[in-house]
Amino acid sequence: MTEYRDVIIAGFGGQGVMLIGNLLAQAGMEQGLEVSFIPVYGAEMRGGTANCTVVLDTHPIGSPLVREPLSTIMLNEPSLRKFQARLRPEGVQIVNASLIDKTLLDAGLRSVYIPLNDMAHALGNVKLANMVALGAWLKATGALPLAAVQDALRRVISAHYAALLPINARALEEGYHFV
Repeated sequence: MTEYRDVIIAGFGGQGVMLIGNLLAQAGMEQGLEVSFIPVYGAEMRGGTANCTVVLDTHPIGSPLVREPLSTIMLNEPSLRKFQARLRPEGVQIVNASLIDKTLLDAGLRSVYIPLNDMAHALGNVKLANMVALGAWLKATGALPLAAVQDALRRVISAHYAALLPINARALEEGYHFV
């Protein structure tokens, strides 16, 4: 686990951007880290744009605002177009190969180009793409242990959806092992 990590997670409303941001923040707190989570919604909830910023650190967080992130998770093309130029050169971006053309990637950046929607569909539900993405991010950054994030699932996903905990944990694993 590193001392400081930040990530901007972005996509369309309904892709689970806020869910994985909350999950990452929860897991970070449970690992004893200082955490900040800032959600940003577009005009509409579902189908509009959504992004969030999560900062994890072993020290108090001076500012939760991140202008040049160390990492990003880009679930759609408009998000990649908006945030790719802000990524630090030493950073890493998780990019949804199911929805984003590879020619849009900046060759000078470290990208994990992963078919998130296709992998989620193979798991039985395209809504799992966000969990696959988070699993890939965990492996690419080494920010938190996979098991810690899987364990935090039951505190982030409501009891009404408890039956979905195992498949969400599996989706995290699939993304993790892809990288």
